[in-house]
Amino acid sequence: MKQSSPSCERNKEPILTVLREILSVPGLVLEIGSGSGQHAVHFARGLPHVEWQPTDVADNLPSISAWRDEAGLANLREPLALDLFSDRWPVTAAQAAVCINTIHIVSWEAVERLFAGVGRLLKPGGTMYVYGPYRYADRPFEPSNEEFDRWLKARDAASGVRWFEDVNRLAGQNGLMLAGDRAMPANNRSIWWIKNGRDR
Repeated sequence: MKQSSPSCERNKEPILTVLREILSVPGLVLEIGSGSGQHAVHFARGLPHVEWQPTDVADNLPSISAWRDEAGLANLREPLALDLFSDRWPVTAAQAAVCINTIHIVSWEAVERLFAGVGRLLKPGGTMYVYGPYRYADRPFEPSNEEFDRWLKARDAASGVRWFEDVNRLAGQNGLMLAGDRAMPANNRSIWWIKNGRDR
């Protein structure tokens, strides 16, 4: 059954603008946490030079498939189940990885597994892109994000808006070098890293 997310409709075009800039090289793009599937369709249509591979937990795959089937895009692959805690991901190599509005809704251990997995599968020079709210040590926490953080933690104490510095440190530990950090609408950020030239 096809699901729909109002936030996806709001943020898909601003995100695509960034992705067009940073995903210029043809190749496979692994989307981790594809949710409803709306983003996968929009980005595959807007980036015809890449192969878009959506993934999520098994329960979300029917909606992603429904969006994919309706769109009929040749460069949008059938969604695959991906468990961050598994050592065997369904994709073993990619030119880029994209993860939108996921890091703050999963546990920190899951975030660690996410970056470890991406560090393994990205080719040297490949890109890791994330989108969502972050907090920074050198600036005030936006009131809207602070309220969102409280809501997240009330729902699941292991989740919450992450410190940029912690996430960036984790990226570095997995061979990823910060390449960009851009303000986005509604106090969100686009952040991306490049895989260094040495395989780990």
